[in-house]
Amino acid sequence: MNFHLLSLMTWLPLAGAVLMYFTGDSANPTTARNARWIALWTSLLVLVLAVVMITGFDPSVHGFQYVESAEWIPAYGIGYRMGVDGISLFFVGLSALLTP
Repeated sequence: MNFHLLSLMTWLPLAGAVLMYFTGDSANPTTARNARWIALWTSLLVLVLAVVMITGFDPSVHGFQYVESAEWIPAYGIGYRMGVDGISLFFVGLSALLTP
């Protein structure tokens, strides 16, 4: 399962927000309803991804799991690194559950 689950869960709400921004004027009731649906489906998709992450987590492995690493500016040592351990997995699940 190497499809950048953490990055998808992190950046998917931003993509939903950008999509909501381009739906149009919020004074229009139809547009406001569409924005609410986009927000709901985006947060539910993040919840599904969190459930996939929780069910695939192996508690017998010590250290981080679902580790992602990418170098952004190697000359300065700047990179993008994410990972989940047991305690942060709880908070990922809690955040995903409380959002919708």
